[in-house]
Amino acid sequence: MSEDLAWENQSSVSEFILLGFSSQPQMQLMLFVAFLVLYLLTLLGNSLIITLIMTDSRLHTPMYFLLANLSFLDISYTTTTVPQMLIHLLSKRKTISYARCAAQMYIFLSLGITECVLYAVMAYDRYVAICHPLRYAIIMSRPSCIKLAAGSWTCGFLFAMMHTGFTMRLPYCGPNEINHFFCEVPAILKLACADTRVNEVVDFVLGVILLMTPLSLIVVSYCFIFAAVSKIRSTEGKFKAFSTCSSHITVVTLFYSAAMFMYMRPASSYKPERDKKFSLFYNVVSALLNPFIYSLRNKDVKGALVKLVCKE
Repeated sequence: MSEDLAWENQSSVSEFILLGFSSQPQMQLMLFVAFLVLYLLTLLGNSLIITLIMTDSRLHTPMYFLLANLSFLDISYTTTTVPQMLIHLLSKRKTISYARCAAQMYIFLSLGITECVLYAVMAYDRYVAICHPLRYAIIMSRPSCIKLAAGSWTCGFLFAMMHTGFTMRLPYCGPNEINHFFCEVPAILKLACADTRVNEVVDFVLGVILLMTPLSLIVVSYCFIFAAVSKIRSTEGKFKAFSTCSSHITVVTLFYSAAMFMYMRPASSYKPERDKKFSLFYNVVSALLNPFIYSLRNKDVKGALVKLVCKE
């Protein structure tokens, strides 16, 4: 009780200062232009994927329904952090209130965890399509797809609540400078004026569960897929089967490699300047590349794009 009263008597920060990438005006202007272009391309690419899937009846399949969810996630994911970062690059005041910081952390984690689970659902879709083609329409029916997508979103928002709660329950009484471009868990924990060892263990365990469980399901799905494809005699048949999975494997590799580096390591290895770049990669660059990876390697998407352009 006395310890709790002691914390209450200490001054608690009402806002944080986000240091971002650079304090040099010329560099900030260059970064603003670069990040604005990246953000606009991300919005354009993912919005185009969603539009094509909605307007072309050939893309009204489970795989593209899940891809539309991924594109919406990527738009939301980047919008959680990039607009604020752009404003801070042009502003002298780079503060964010405690409440907004907690909200940003929660939304960012929710979308990130949802994306982890959605990648596993997409792998399951490919597994059913290749290993059980005759039952595909039944197993991956529209109600089933909606339930799987809704389950991904539900997992994201529930686990993010736990993650954010463990982080923001700690006392923050100064300093209030976050060496990051948004409120990410590892950067925030560095500012806590209390013992964070329990939080670090909990965050590490949650990171392992939320990253490794979906990744394990993805690996198992592809083990079955590769086993099934190896039994196909024709080279053309093997190529066609693998081509439907190559885009998914690419985006999973890009996303998980950076996310695992950030959330599956000891807190003592945290290095702000390096980690900001990794966060930028899986937050912005991955979301930018996803629509290009899926469109460049997918005849159906390219066909829908040509059809849309010809209409115009």
